This record gives sequence, C-alpha cells and structure tokens, in this order.
Amino acid sequence: MNKITIAIDGFSSTGKSTLAKQLAKQLKYVYVDTGAMYRAVTLYAMEMGYIGNGNFDIEGLINDLDKIQLKFVFNPDLGFAEMYLNDKNVEREIRTLDVSNYVSQVAEIKEVRSRLVSLQQDMGKNKGVVMDGRDIGTVVFPEAELKVFMTASPEKRAVRRYKELLDRGENVKYEDILENVQKRDYIDSHRENSPLKKAEDAIEFDNSDLGLVQQFERIYEHALRVIEKS
Repeated sequence: MNKITIAIDGFSSTGKSTLAKQLAKQLKYVYVDTGAMYRAVTLYAMEMGYIGNGNFDIEGLINDLDKIQLKFVFNPDLGFAEMYLNDKNVEREIRTLDVSNYVSQVAEIKEVRSRLVSLQQDMGKNKGVVMDGRDIGTVVFPEAELKVFMTASPEKRAVRRYKELLDRGENVKYEDILENVQKRDYIDSHRENSPLKKAEDAIEFDNSDLGLVQQFERIYEHALRVIEKS
C-alpha cells in the first residue's frame, strides 16, 4: 500500500494533535506535532528573557536560533513522540497557558518559521507522515494527498483547553482561556508570514459537536479512500 502525506491544519484547541496521533498510530505513520516545535522555541525565548512582561527581543531570539536544537523522542509508554529542547524533555512545560500566551507572536517571526518549515519538510520527505499545525497544507506540504482543516467555535475550544489544563493541575480561569483562544485566532489568521488559512483542496471539518471517536472514524475512513487511490 502506498504511503501518503496527511496535513492537518486549523485553529488552536480543535483537537488537531489528538486526531493526528490517532491517525498515525492506526496507519503506522510518523506523527509530527509542529505546534510543539513553535512552543519549544517560545519556551526557550521565555527562559532566556527574550519575551515576557511586555518585552520582546526579536533580534536576540533570531540570533540564538542556531543554539535551539529540537527533536522528537518516541515514548513507548505514551505511544507517541515527545518534544525535546536542547536534549531536555519539555513536553509538559510547553503546554502551559504562559507559553500559549506568547507562541503566536513567536510564530509570526519569518526567520523562526523558515527554520522550522525546513526541519518539518525534512521530517516528512519520505511520506508516511501525519503532520499538524497552521500551515502544513499551504506551506510545508502543499502537495499533500490529504489535507484537513479543523475548526470549532471559540467557546467550545476554550472549554476543551480549560478542562485539559485543569487536569494537568494548572490554576486557570475559563475567561482567560477564551481570551487566549480568540487572541491566537486573530494573530494566526492575520500574520504576514504563512497566515492560518484553509488550503483550497482541504476538507473543512467542524468538530464543535463531535466526540473523539466520531471524529476519528470519519477522517480515518476518508484517509483510507485517499490512500487506496494514490
């Protein structure tokens, strides 16, 4: 059976990573969470003091890009790869609301996007990959055989994110989560470099009222049809 490239784009907290992990596991494909890569760069910027408290030293971050080493390391207990920043597992740290508040600003930087897009294209050059993010179907893999654009109402996405952070022990408020979701939507959709938008040949998938099982079954069945025709 031929292998294809599956690109999953969409707004924050639409469940892109969950769906991508499920598809990759079922198809025995490689899964790449590009959002984790941008979050890791953001975490580095925060730790180095380049961003925070109203300040953003963009030049400082750009000058340090060669010092930022990113890699995914498969965790057999979890069944998927985790994000490592300079040989340190940062999977938990990059999922905090603090990182979420800054990641869209970091992702706007042309030099950051250029570096990460190059890494992502190299990861998926042999196909058999499921990659999720904001610009996978439009910039990273515009020739992907299957493109999915995921969306849901900001309120539904905020509720999901709120519950996820509470489960991790974070002290957060729903109102702050909703504000963050709406702010990220605007920045992601209006940035100059690789703005979030639906590829012309992508399937738009609104999962506002769908459970994880229904969501997976629909996209998985479609993926099998695409694979069969490829």
